[in-house]
Amino acid sequence: MVQLVPMSESEFQEYLSYAVAEYAQGHVEAGGWTQDEALQRATDEYRQLLPDGVTSKSHYLYTIRNEEGQNVGMLWLAVRPRGKGSEAFIYDVRISEQFQRRGYGSQAFRAMEEKVRELGLNSISLHVFGHNHPARQMYQKLGYIETNVLMTKKLDTRPGK
Repeated sequence: MVQLVPMSESEFQEYLSYAVAEYAQGHVEAGGWTQDEALQRATDEYRQLLPDGVTSKSHYLYTIRNEEGQNVGMLWLAVRPRGKGSEAFIYDVRISEQFQRRGYGSQAFRAMEEKVRELGLNSISLHVFGHNHPARQMYQKLGYIETNVLMTKKLDTRPGK
């Protein structure tokens, strides 16, 4: 079984070194941002969400460690207001490529559910890009249901098409 260990400052800096660019590219691929604006918008969002880095209030950043103590990924969740209460919201979860397809993602989610219960919360939400089919399948297997679906159709802009 995996353990969720609070992320160190050096692990956080390493995470930022690739996460912001990947987040920006995800928005470009989803059609929400242009390539020219994406990196700045992603940087701004990360700064707004995590103004104090790994110690930002109501945000929990974890390193996922396997039974051998190897870092196999990371998980970031936050406590956010929802209705009259609060919920846990997963901002990011990643399993390093060399450790994928070994059940670490599912194990991390189960361990995270215990952390969420300890926080006194009873719901967890997340966002996943529509084109991320492997992640969507895993979330569905773990019991997550779609609560909102945004769909887009790209049109050929040539006249008569």
